[in-house]
Amino acid sequence: MKVRIGFGLGTHTAANEAGSFGGLVDALEDLRFDSLWLSERLTGGAPDPLTALAFAAGRTRKLKLGTSVLVLPGRNPVVLAKEMASLDRLSAGRFLPAVGLGAPTPVEHQAFGVDRTERAAWFDEALGLMRRLWTEDRVTHHGERFHIDDVALRPKPIQQPIEVWLGGQAPSELRRVGRLGDGWLPSFCTVDDVAEGWALVTEAAAAHDRTIDPEHLGTLVTYTYGAVPDRVRALLAARRPGLDPAAVVPAGLDALRARLVELTEVGASKFVVVPLEEPVDWASELASVMDALGDLQDGATPDAAPARRAARGGSAGRASDAATG
Repeated sequence: MKVRIGFGLGTHTAANEAGSFGGLVDALEDLRFDSLWLSERLTGGAPDPLTALAFAAGRTRKLKLGTSVLVLPGRNPVVLAKEMASLDRLSAGRFLPAVGLGAPTPVEHQAFGVDRTERAAWFDEALGLMRRLWTEDRVTHHGERFHIDDVALRPKPIQQPIEVWLGGQAPSELRRVGRLGDGWLPSFCTVDDVAEGWALVTEAAAAHDRTIDPEHLGTLVTYTYGAVPDRVRALLAARRPGLDPAAVVPAGLDALRARLVELTEVGASKFVVVPLEEPVDWASELASVMDALGDLQDGATPDAAPARRAARGGSAGRASDAATG
């Protein structure tokens, strides 16, 4: 099992202009993070994921570039397939798309122009069509929503195929991962959630004569240095009443590391860590995170980093009031 550590920005990040975002991208590359992941929220402060990842691709050579997640319903799948294929080529095959139905809020549904009840069917048809466009020479498709004749998408992506991961934790979402996904990237989940969810995903995949690479189980893990922000508590209360936020949001880098180790014990290996508060100094925060977690990518023993950081006097990164998530 190959553990990989990626870093993500939430939908309210203030790192949305050339100086702050560019510096963050440079630091991620220099510190050997595996990947950068950007979330999508039309009504949030985060930059558009595909635009920002194209910016990042031009500044880096090794950093992988992921969406966590990009919304499919409401988009033209031919246009999106072209955009994704272009990003994959211009980044030399470093694009890692995770896609989903979108945030469960009326304002986002309205912004994308898709009724909540139509999202799942739109998603299923669009994803299947995009995969055909990436791999087939010419595509004719007549579905419920989309109709094309003899379309030849150029250029093709470098990755053949582009592997598309899905998020979500509801039973219907887990079945969709098994039926359509190449990997699973859930968020705000306990270790038990991941273990039980992956069992359902693999069961659904088998029911459709599919297998998903066991290395393609990831988790997006948010962390904080103090109390869980009120807006996140409200989000979790709405989505999962009765859940203690502390059960899904580690406090401090030692707790974050411990959570990732626990997740590896149930098979997860691809991690995206996301701060719930923006740091005063991105370079310091990223260095502290890599100091705490980076050796997990090299197969380190679980208790190595806390001891090493204790010898150095603790972690340096601390958060400001500018929130992400």
